[in-house]
Formats: sequence, C-alpha cells, structure tokens
Amino acid sequence: MAEPIIEVKNLSVIYNKGKSNEVRSLEDANVKIYPQEYIIIFGPSGCGKSTLLYSISGLQAPTTGEVIIEGKNISHMTKKEKVALHQSGIGMVFQAFYLISTISILDNVCLPKVFRGEDRKKRSEKGMELLRRFGIEAQADKLPEQLSGGQKQRVAIARSLVNEPQVILADEPVGNLDSESAQNVLDILKNINEQDKKTIIMVTHNPDHLRYADRIIRMKDGRIIGEEVNRDKRPKGTVGEMNEEQIVAEEKKTAEEEVPNEVKILMRTFKNFSPQQIGSLLVPFKAKQLMSHVISELTEDQLNSAENFLKDVLFKNIGIKDLQKSLDLDFDKGGSGWNKLRAESFSKRIGDILEQVEIIKTKPSAEAAASLADYLLSIFKVKMDSEIKLHFQSFLKLRIDNKIDGSGLDQRLDAPINVGGVGLYRNTAEKMVREVEILMLLRYSS
Repeated sequence: MAEPIIEVKNLSVIYNKGKSNEVRSLEDANVKIYPQEYIIIFGPSGCGKSTLLYSISGLQAPTTGEVIIEGKNISHMTKKEKVALHQSGIGMVFQAFYLISTISILDNVCLPKVFRGEDRKKRSEKGMELLRRFGIEAQADKLPEQLSGGQKQRVAIARSLVNEPQVILADEPVGNLDSESAQNVLDILKNINEQDKKTIIMVTHNPDHLRYADRIIRMKDGRIIGEEVNRDKRPKGTVGEMNEEQIVAEEKKTAEEEVPNEVKILMRTFKNFSPQQIGSLLVPFKAKQLMSHVISELTEDQLNSAENFLKDVLFKNIGIKDLQKSLDLDFDKGGSGWNKLRAESFSKRIGDILEQVEIIKTKPSAEAAASLADYLLSIFKVKMDSEIKLHFQSFLKLRIDNKIDGSGLDQRLDAPINVGGVGLYRNTAEKMVREVEILMLLRYSS
C-alpha cells in the first residue's frame, strides 16, 4: 500500500493564544495526501485554507500538531533539511507572483538554482526549456513589469518547477487574473499533474475550479468539514470524513446566515470574503489585505515577518514606532530584515491609513468625508477646484454612510464632470476606490 507523501496530524494554528484577542486560524486539521494527487483545498476566504497550505510548506509553524512530508516531521527538520525542502522538495505558486522586479524573466525562473550554486549555463538552459513549454520564451530578457498578469503567473509556475520538486503548492494562483489567463494557468497545473506526475495542492474559493481536482478538501471556520472525490488515486480503503448529504447541509446553513447590509456592501468589493470574516474582521486577514495593498516586491520571509508585526499593530499590541523598529531589525534579532528607508516609509503609510480609519470611525460622516478627500488628494497628488471637490466629498460621504458600494463610488469618480461626476482618470479613480475600500474594511467592526 502506498504511503502518503504528506500527512497533517491534529494541526492547529492559534494567534495570541490565551489572550482576549485569541484567533483560531486552523483547528485540529487531519489530512493525508498521496503521490500524484491533485488536491484542492476549498472554502471561503479566511476559513484557514492558506494557513493549512503554508503549514504544509513549512512557512507557518503549528501551534499544536504536526506536518509530515515523506516521513519527516517538518518541525523536527534541521535548518539544512528545511532549506532542501523549500529548494527542491516543494514548489510554491502565489496569487501575487512575487517576481523580483529588477531582474529578467529568465533570471527569475532560474533563481532557485542560483541559491543552489548551479552552473549558469545549465540553469539558463533549464529555465529556457520551461519558458518555451509555457509559451513565454520571447519574454526571457524582459522585466516583470513588462508582462501581463497571466504571463507573470506562468513565469512563477516555471520558477516553481525549475528544481523539479515532487509537490507544487498553489495559493489562489488565478485570483489576480482575467478569465482567459486564469484558464491558461489552470490548464498548465492540470498538465503538470497529469504529464509530469507532480502532486498538486491548490487553494481556491472558486467552485468552478473543483472539476480539476482528484479530491476536494472542504473547509469552514478553520476546520476541515469533509471531502469529495472526483478521481480516487489513494490506496483502497481510504475514505472521506463527510458524506455528500452532510456537505450540502453545511453549505445550506452557511448560505442562510443573516448578513448585515454594511457587510454586504463590503463583500461586493472584497468578493472572496465570507460573512464570518467580515463580521468578525479577523486581524490576520486584514493584515494580509493591508500588506498586499501597501507593499512592493520583497522576499517571502520579509513579507511573512512583516505581516506578523502588522497583526500586532492591528491588535494594538505595538505602535507604529515599534513596527518601524521591528521591520528594520535583522532577521537573527527577531526583525524583518528590511532596510531603514523602506521600514520608515512603510510604517508611515500604515500609520496614515490607521489615522484615517480612526477619523472615519469617530467623526461625523461629513467631517470624515472632508478629511478623507484631503487625504486622497494628497497621496494621489490630484488637484481639484472647490466645486468639484465638494462633489468628491459628497460621494465619499455616501460611501462612508454605506449608501453606495465601491463600484458606485468608482462610477462617480470616473464619470465626466459635465454629467455630475468628478472626471478622474480611470487609473486614478480605481486606485482611490481601492484605498477607500481598505479604509472601510479596517473601520468595520461587529
């Protein structure tokens, strides 16, 4: 009988354990994954899918329980063994791509081989082979900013494969892509599973993706609630944890939960959120959104460390000055290893956002809208005459009062002045709306 390539036993991840603001991101998870399976971890955003995936990768340390890969407990691995695991045992594909903006596409793909000290000619040959396979060899000498989102994700997949790992972990890999690019990436992952015989574990909230899976692990509120099987590649005798009738009952229960109007409005912008996340505003989820909104390209370790400090800020365990010091501190001293200027600018940006959130939460909506207007015009360097600014403020007030959603605000900011809009450039309007929606998310409390 084949042994599982990955086994998760009684795994829990708890933030601020024992404190009043304790958050249980993952509880008592048990999973066995077998060689060459295509597994989808499915559920609403914030239900613990990514936490489970990062725990499997070794990027998230468990509070209790264990993750065993090819017979080895990750928590018991030496530093050298963990490096080997991340270099050649597993490949990671992220929603945000995480390509390095200052080096070429080919060099991005070959980066894992650079860390292993491999010969430049050999690694370049391997990198070009993968770029040709995914139809982007013509982009080899370009920088990431010159590529479309779909092309960037193909580069990220090529990078994940360059050291020939047996397992590919994909966290919402098509979340930032248009439908055509998304389909292309999903087809590539399917091909990697079927042709290359790689084990694929993909996180998604999109039910349209479930047909690709051999097995679907369903999650809700930090727990695994069951599984479905499309094609069973496991040894005979292995069974799921919940039957179809129970799964349907759970889904119906979730769908029937009452959702307040303010929550519904936020969910139109943050479409991947569940009512539970919006209602309780889990700080780790807000931290992830705020990180992706503010930060530019950094290494994965730098981002993960900074996100943890950002959670402490949102939990009010530390202040902005403490955040800046922690970001600037070296890794071996418990910091994030950023440089001083980046830490300073990032901390100031977070501080400005949180200050504006406090104004929106505590001031009358008209006063908050006036402050928000000045804030947006300042950070996006936009000038308006007094009459147009009054229109601008009135639209912001409507959003603060939840009379319109992000889409409604976007339409008003983008509309020409002669039809009552603000007349902003399309790109500027979109950026402003995104900023406002982040503020609205952070101000909301149950």
